[in-house]
Amino acid sequence: MSGAGAEGTGQRAEDTGQRVEARGPKGLAYPAAKRVAPTVEAHFARHVAEASRRGDLRLATPPDAHAIETLIDAAFWASLRREEGYVPKISLAYLAPGETSHPLTFERPLSLDADVLTRVAPAVERAGIHLGVWPDAGELRVWGTTRTIPSLCFVLEVAAPGLLVVKHHRGEESGKFVNVAVLESDQIKVVDEHASSLPDCPPLVTSLLGFDSPASWIESVNVLVQLAVSMRAHKRGGLLLVVPTGTESWRESIVRPIAYSVSPPYAELARLWRETQPGVQDEPGDEVRGGRLWQDALGRAVDAVAGLTAVDGATVLTSDYAVLAFGAKIARRKGAPQVEQVTVTEPIEGGTAAVVYPGELGGTRHLSAAQFVQDQRDAVALVASQDGRFTVFAWSACEAMVHAHRVETLLL
Repeated sequence: MSGAGAEGTGQRAEDTGQRVEARGPKGLAYPAAKRVAPTVEAHFARHVAEASRRGDLRLATPPDAHAIETLIDAAFWASLRREEGYVPKISLAYLAPGETSHPLTFERPLSLDADVLTRVAPAVERAGIHLGVWPDAGELRVWGTTRTIPSLCFVLEVAAPGLLVVKHHRGEESGKFVNVAVLESDQIKVVDEHASSLPDCPPLVTSLLGFDSPASWIESVNVLVQLAVSMRAHKRGGLLLVVPTGTESWRESIVRPIAYSVSPPYAELARLWRETQPGVQDEPGDEVRGGRLWQDALGRAVDAVAGLTAVDGATVLTSDYAVLAFGAKIARRKGAPQVEQVTVTEPIEGGTAAVVYPGELGGTRHLSAAQFVQDQRDAVALVASQDGRFTVFAWSACEAMVHAHRVETLLL
């Protein structure tokens, strides 16, 4: 398969009869594209094969290493350009027009190069729209746009200048994706598929990884994942404490009076989540669960709760998603020791655990979160930093200390 964008060669691939390597300005290639391509190829080939054995029928065709390299190279150079002052927001999906429904197809396919992608970016920058890419006459070309893609479809998203995310579709209508790899400048992070099998891995991290139980993806709603994404999106930083429903011990670790205590608890998010549970019947006036109106209502409720975390202090949420307070100040529980160290890991291949002082992870919010979880070991704390980092704090019985899970790689 031949790559497009033969800038600097003066000839097209079919003119020379040779495979054209992806090149950016002045003939430069993006080195990380070549390094990561074989790993990504193996990931998609393995998962498509496994899904085929399970009997899944609507599967995407996996790209080979050269196609992956060409896609990444073109997207990287496009991410560094500007269209009327705006950073391009592009999502590339590797699939044929026949593998999707209701595609918008161009009369003449477009070349896959940075200039073209930059120019067309304003038309496809809204979430859920992908530029379809497929081989045509020996080159990868952009054939049009689509909103629907099959399971395990290779997707490459430009998240920011020089920041690319390789992901694939989980297959359900809610549009959820699994991140496979993140490339930022010359740094490559490949998500570790086996990280969720580690002892004491919080359910939130397991769900974000999304590899182990594909059957659970269908019709599933993971509110904490959506809250994490929304917290990160408001870019003000935030701290969310998730405490067991029906308990009051968390108050022992909070300064009183609480600035914004909620009475009765705000339960809209809890109501929508309960409607997804087995055996719960729709009541008159309820949105049809899983339908568009229900999804919209859930999104609004998630954003409302995530918005509270932008206020200085912590937002307190029960494990069934009722809001108890926000703007709460964390204090060490009476008689409890000061948190001195935490284990920190990131679910990427080659990553190693480190034991650090919690303040090294990002300052006051991280230190407070670690102290709270050490004092309230049945609670979980989610911390969003203004710079986009995201950390989940949970007590690890195996390690007998707080474990900080760095998960921003999974939220891009």
